[in-house]
Amino acid sequence: MQSDSYKTIAEPAEGYYTEKRSRFIAFAFPVKNVEEVKAHLAIIDRKYCDARHICWAYMLGSDRLTFRANDDGEPSSTAGKPILGQINSNNLTDILIAVIRYFGGIELGVSGLTAAYRTAAANAIAAASITEKTVDETISIIYEYPSQNTIMRIIKEEKPEIIAHTQNLNCRISLRIRRSKAAQLRERLAKTTGVRIE
Repeated sequence: MQSDSYKTIAEPAEGYYTEKRSRFIAFAFPVKNVEEVKAHLAIIDRKYCDARHICWAYMLGSDRLTFRANDDGEPSSTAGKPILGQINSNNLTDILIAVIRYFGGIELGVSGLTAAYRTAAANAIAAASITEKTVDETISIIYEYPSQNTIMRIIKEEKPEIIAHTQNLNCRISLRIRRSKAAQLRERLAKTTGVRIE
């Protein structure tokens, strides 16, 4: 069964790591889509244009199926992959982590680089406050006014959030509820006389 909750970060956070005079600055951002990812990366590129590398990874969606990692010129899989690995090991989504590297003049080698990017990303996550969000469904119904009391009783018992409600000859109401509880709410509403689920 698909989970109806997921973990993300509540607000931006930063992490730092230094190794052999190379400085790694990690920024973690909550993001909802690729456009937001691109916007954050564009700002970082401008602000840190003097950095040697800006490597990043992101994960999107409650199903955690949309993700990308970028090494930005570092040896393959030494930067983006360890950053993404930290996102995965913390079971996070809707997150972008960008790690800026200022080269200190001493090569770190593949294992040193991997450890540095992983640690910087981990430090940014550790500095963030993790929040759990629910995956919700919206149910909209049209009903006749005499059914209102029954519908309001169902709403009181099932506890969905009312997001819109209009009362005319035919009344309309839109409800938001956690995915795991949606089927039961839909079923109860469908059994009510004079109710049509849109």
